[in-house]
Amino acid sequence: MAQEYDLVILGGGTGGYVAAIRASQLGLKTAIVEKGKLGGTCLHKGCIPSKALLRSAEVFATAKHSEDFGVVTGDVSVNFNKVQERKNKIIDQLHKGVQHLMKQGKIDVYEGLGRILGPSIFSPMPGTISVEMNNGSENEMLIPKNVIVATGSRPRTLPGLEIDGEYVMSSDEALQLEGLPNSIIIVGGGVIGIEWASMLSDFGVEVTVIEYADRIIPTEDKEISKEMQRLMKKKGIKLVTSAKVLSETMVKDNGVAISAEVKGSVKEFKADKLLVSVGRQANTEGIGLENTEIQVEKGFISTNEFYQTKESHIYAIGDVIGGLQLAHVASHEGIIAVEHIAGKDPSNLDYNLVSRCIYSSPEVSSVGITEDQAIEKGYKVKVGKFSFRAIGKALVFGESDGFVKIVADEETNDILGVHMIGPHVTDMISEAGLAMVLDATPWEIGHTIHPHPTLSEAIGEAALAVDGKAIHS
Repeated sequence: MAQEYDLVILGGGTGGYVAAIRASQLGLKTAIVEKGKLGGTCLHKGCIPSKALLRSAEVFATAKHSEDFGVVTGDVSVNFNKVQERKNKIIDQLHKGVQHLMKQGKIDVYEGLGRILGPSIFSPMPGTISVEMNNGSENEMLIPKNVIVATGSRPRTLPGLEIDGEYVMSSDEALQLEGLPNSIIIVGGGVIGIEWASMLSDFGVEVTVIEYADRIIPTEDKEISKEMQRLMKKKGIKLVTSAKVLSETMVKDNGVAISAEVKGSVKEFKADKLLVSVGRQANTEGIGLENTEIQVEKGFISTNEFYQTKESHIYAIGDVIGGLQLAHVASHEGIIAVEHIAGKDPSNLDYNLVSRCIYSSPEVSSVGITEDQAIEKGYKVKVGKFSFRAIGKALVFGESDGFVKIVADEETNDILGVHMIGPHVTDMISEAGLAMVLDATPWEIGHTIHPHPTLSEAIGEAALAVDGKAIHS
């Protein structure tokens, strides 16, 4: 028997389930179709599990240097089974929380693969959802007034570097490792690659990163990339930039050997395992888009500013539409889409105001544009920087590398971007994000009293430094 809904959401990841909760709050009869587990990639194969492993690696690295703090621990080792158990326990707890939220919101959850049907006996418009149930029972037919496609993404690979789970892995397989390799090659020095490089190095793995661009984390401010490169090398990580991996040279025999063209010469690299970290591709296949007028460009679904597709009653959010593939972005896109469906007047999402984070050690966070981007856009910029070496709390933590950098428009005094590298900066970036939302000036941030001793003092000092007024420099 067909079920009617105001809204059916394909995908129960962060974007999908947040959209469902907002729809429930607005009184819409809502259902989610999810073939895996509620919480999606972020909870089960991305944000949460990777950060749990990063935290264990951080604790291990700290314990190895505990004598610097006057704490004598003796020999310290990693029980990787316990590391994985802790990760899985966190995932399970959060998964149960999402399930509870669905019950609380009276949101129906269909466990299976949903496909959009074209015009049919159920509806003259495309949008009826046929759900192929995981339990093998007869397909469920859902007739919604509106649909949100939130099917997410999966790791990309490169031709010739197909994932086998044993020698060649994506982040999905790496999260399920039963033990740590002695050595690893990471292809890709972007956000995910650097997080894995930092984590595995802190666990004692010999790490080599091969990056096609001329610097690691190439989307960040150049000074941030340069500092990260210095600190990764300090950890003992081998960084190879301006390198083109020659996938046809890969040999798998009790380990992996592969060559790369590096600045005109060919070099061979060997390790126990190889991790491919070259971005993510949208999950657009097998969900019935061909039965609609929905446009897919360069692998991503095209939408307007309210996330409507060419079919005005079908919306799409999150990784499947490209752009900033971040969980917090997907959530906000979902809320905007639902409020538009409900006839509200939501504000458009300004992607320039979205904070971005890298959870390596040291951490990186940023919001707005880089110094180079500002100059390219024609701004006359002024910059303030402040090092964590002059921050008491950073010295107390034993983590004084890094800095805060603020880029401002010299003519209007508007903040154009804030960039940080150092201890706990992912927890600090929201102050900068709020400042940009409120169109604050460096003067206003600098005259906000930052309590002492805190790491956030670096933000206040960097803001003062924009006009040459930093106190502790």
